[in-house]
Amino acid sequence: MQRWKRTLALPVTLVAIALGFLISLQAQTQKNVSAAEQISAERMIQMKSVLANSQAQNVQLQEAHLKLLEELDAARKRVGTDPNLLALLSQFQMLDGTQAVEGPGIVISIDDRNKKVLFPLRTDELTKLINTLKLAGAEAISLNGQRIVGTTAIVLSGSSTILVNQVPINRAEGIPYELSAIGNQDTLMDYFTNLEATTLKQNGLTVSIARKTVRIPSYKGAYIFKQSKPMIPED
Repeated sequence: MQRWKRTLALPVTLVAIALGFLISLQAQTQKNVSAAEQISAERMIQMKSVLANSQAQNVQLQEAHLKLLEELDAARKRVGTDPNLLALLSQFQMLDGTQAVEGPGIVISIDDRNKKVLFPLRTDELTKLINTLKLAGAEAISLNGQRIVGTTAIVLSGSSTILVNQVPINRAEGIPYELSAIGNQDTLMDYFTNLEATTLKQNGLTVSIARKTVRIPSYKGAYIFKQSKPMIPED
């Protein structure tokens, strides 16, 4: 009898240890799942807060833009109709993007919603496409109707909403990205086709490029300098 008890003692002990380990592992797994759910909920709250702040800032920028337009009109009236001043002002507006422009260029359509595409375009990839157009000498660029200027930021808000100039881009199902660029059509076509389009197509995206007379809207935001100020020339 004693020998039988000794024979069962080791297996029973091992079973008890295994059960204890499984119970501990299950508790730890449940704890990790709960922690992950909490982190996910906190991130969602943060993303919603970022989007709300961006929308509020966009409203403020639009109001500031309207105010600047009123001041600009008043300045125009003060300087009169001097053609040289008006031509210079128009050039400055084209440079800073506050003037809508048109001219020969290309329109690029990129659809990342195909079943062959594993991952949609990221914000850094969109920035890279824009930089390629700048490298090709594009004089003006827009992305889904948003003018690209020196202060333009392309960021992700939430899981899929992309903000350009703090404005959400319309990414409804089936609507592709549309890049428009004004410049030398041959150069723009050559750069984008060889540096970007081939890779995009290899990754399963649908890409089409057309030569057109392109119209690019003005930048609707406002330039606000909080730290920078004009330098005073030294005597």
